[in-house]
Amino acid sequence: MIDDAIWPACCQADNGDALGTNTTVANPVSIDGTPEIGKLYAVPARQGRAVRLAKGQTIRVINTHGTQVCDAWAFNSEDLSEYLSMSHMRAWINRLVPKPNDALVSNHRRVIVTLLTDTSPGIHDTQMAACDVYRYTTLGVKNYHDNCADNLRLALRAIGLRSHEVPAPLNLWMNIPIKEDGSVEWLAPVSKPGDYVELRAEMDVIVVFSACPQDIVNINALHPMDVHFFVQ
Repeated sequence: MIDDAIWPACCQADNGDALGTNTTVANPVSIDGTPEIGKLYAVPARQGRAVRLAKGQTIRVINTHGTQVCDAWAFNSEDLSEYLSMSHMRAWINRLVPKPNDALVSNHRRVIVTLLTDTSPGIHDTQMAACDVYRYTTLGVKNYHDNCADNLRLALRAIGLRSHEVPAPLNLWMNIPIKEDGSVEWLAPVSKPGDYVELRAEMDVIVVFSACPQDIVNINALHPMDVHFFVQ
């Protein structure tokens, strides 16, 4: 194993710095991300929020308007290099998309959260990377566009944390059907207003949500909106 102390800094992979900014960074749920139990919080359209959960606590994230995709991440709060991993999760559950009572695992193949409840039709995505500035450039955007990758970075920064990675998110309510020929479509959510997902922390975690800013392809019905959450 190569000692980080002698490995050149230029050769260490690091994806932790935001490439732009928005008001996510100035509006944490609290100084360290600890929420008030039972309080309803908003993740405003195009922004992100980070939430600290103790083992055993449950967070409910609500698709308030029914048409919004919410990128979701979970990190081991003691070691942010361990995180909810879509590729490891798919191998663990033997499905592309989790269902209620599925244990979701980290990149260390440990259970990090459990999907307790899903009142929606269960159409979510585990394949697509978080949108980022490069994605919007390929879609023809000339100036900075809010994006889920930066929302993750900014939400963590708002509570004094930083991850070296932008893991592939659990894209709640994102409707990306895979066709018989292996191609995909980018469709609007099929969830309805008020549908929610509940996740239970199986270790102390930092959960991050991004109300996806995508307004060029149809995944948010072309109109990003807020989502809400509370911890119980």
